[in-house]
Amino acid sequence: MAHNGETNFIGGHWRGDPQGETRPQHSPIDGSAIGLLCWSSRQAAVDAIAAARAAQPGWRKVSTWDRARTMRRIGDAITARRQELARLLTLEQGKPYAEAYFEIGKSVDGFNLAADLVKYLEGTTIPTEDPTKRVMTFYQPRGVYAVVTPWNFPVNIPVEYIAPGLAAGNGIVWTPAPTTSLVAMALVEAMEDADLPPGILNLVTGAGNVVGDEIVSNPGTDAVGFTGSAATGKIISQRAAGKPQLMELGGNGPVVILDDADLDRAAAATASGSFVNAGQVCSSSERILVHRKVYDAFAGRMAAAARAVVLGDPRKEGVTMGPLNNEGVARKVAEHVGDAVSRGATAIAGGKFPKGALSPLYFEPTVLTGVTRDAIINSEETFGPVAPLLVFDSDEEAFEIARDNRYGLVSSVFTQDIDRAFRYVEEMPTGIVNINDTSNYWELHIPFGGVSGKDSGTGRVGGRHALTAMCDLKTATFTVR
Repeated sequence: MAHNGETNFIGGHWRGDPQGETRPQHSPIDGSAIGLLCWSSRQAAVDAIAAARAAQPGWRKVSTWDRARTMRRIGDAITARRQELARLLTLEQGKPYAEAYFEIGKSVDGFNLAADLVKYLEGTTIPTEDPTKRVMTFYQPRGVYAVVTPWNFPVNIPVEYIAPGLAAGNGIVWTPAPTTSLVAMALVEAMEDADLPPGILNLVTGAGNVVGDEIVSNPGTDAVGFTGSAATGKIISQRAAGKPQLMELGGNGPVVILDDADLDRAAAATASGSFVNAGQVCSSSERILVHRKVYDAFAGRMAAAARAVVLGDPRKEGVTMGPLNNEGVARKVAEHVGDAVSRGATAIAGGKFPKGALSPLYFEPTVLTGVTRDAIINSEETFGPVAPLLVFDSDEEAFEIARDNRYGLVSSVFTQDIDRAFRYVEEMPTGIVNINDTSNYWELHIPFGGVSGKDSGTGRVGGRHALTAMCDLKTATFTVR
């Protein structure tokens, strides 16, 4: 990829921004410069919105079957570049190559799923009291979608919005996280290969509080899709007031290990939830509630799982965890661990930045015991490879601890009692409850989102749920004689 700062894709062309600033992009692996990125001005975002508005009316008139075929072509184009995209994803984001390769495959599945589902985006006919009336409903694209996405899954998460949005007939203006904008550009290049009509998809790189703010607040966009932190989500919600908003925000979901759990299975799944992608997942096992009867046995298994993680250069075979993505998240992880330890917790595995690492962004896979409820790690999203273990004595106490949190995205419960499992499904304050599996379990077609009244977002991504969310439901009435 050689764009020399021309990192905006607007109206079907790559371009820079004379009002912006070109900066080097650095890899979290070793700090090396890996490319140049344009930190664009608001004007570039305005231009992208204008391009999308000009192109979208024609795109919505393309037949559903032809839009589906385009989604399939995009999937094929990404497949042709899968290895290239995975290598760049690892280099820029920091996750191991195997995880990056898997993510690119899931993005292909996302476009193929959108191609399938849009063909069945069916309305209804509704019986009426008046015999002279006929009523029908159908779905229409909303118009131009502003999409703002994070760096932890910089290909798959954007596809959760872009694929259903395009399939439904919307135009897209996309602002990716600055630290993973090069792989976003590579994804757009692959989509170019699929002969996407110019202006339907536009990419604007730069700071979220500049270009991201412009695309969500500008009256030229009709709706917003955002995945990221709860704090940023609240700002976007205010700036985009009046527009439909599909938001997947933060998580600090509880994992509950009951006294009858299969501890080997529970520890393996929970460790995966804590350490995959260096814990930088909204559905990570961020606070782990363990029944007192099995606390010590479970803690020992978690410590062994942490010690089995191979931390290092994610480009190398056999490495299972790479660096954190950026200095901000590394600082927060260290602060959360330090706070927990200051309140009486003990790091029985990890707990620090290792000496001699390639960059300051590597943090050891960590297991904390004796974590207290007043620790910051119990109330805020850590977003790092840390497994904090809290103790409880009864189901009621577990429910109380689980509710003592402003997030409500995903939880996991490990038990061999089906009645108890159903009670936890009903009582856990999260939009998703996984029984006997990692909190990270999800498939593309399954609805994903938080529970009402919490800071984990609004609406659902996933399969037909995202497709219908990115459309307006229109009602038509006919009077007949």
